Amino acid sequence: MYGCDDCQMACPWNKYSQTTTEPDFAVRHCLDAATLVELFGWSEAEFEKKIAGSAIHRIGYERWLRNLAVGLGNAPKSEGVVAALNARADHSSELVREHIAWALARHDGICN
Repeated sequence: MYGCDDCQMACPWNKYSQTTTEPDFAVRHCLDAATLVELFGWSEAEFEKKIAGSAIHRIGYERWLRNLAVGLGNAPKSEGVVAALNARADHSSELVREHIAWALARHDGICN
């Protein structure tokens, strides 16, 4: 859902990496256990609070939602995924709405 993750997984140099004890690189707010549906449900205030100080914060809340909508569109279809997308189908951002509509179309869901 965030480009840096893909780069880290694809980078051939990372096969030499070791887990660090540096606190700045520790998982925050249990993000490693969160689902896409859960993250997509965050308010902007939750995003600001939980992502502050992270490189992800640079993309901003609107693009965070866009990326999550794409992830949900590519996720296996479930009632929870379709419900999460429908819950934000009337989002104020055209960018977010466009990606939600795409995701719903992939799941044959209903777009409000």
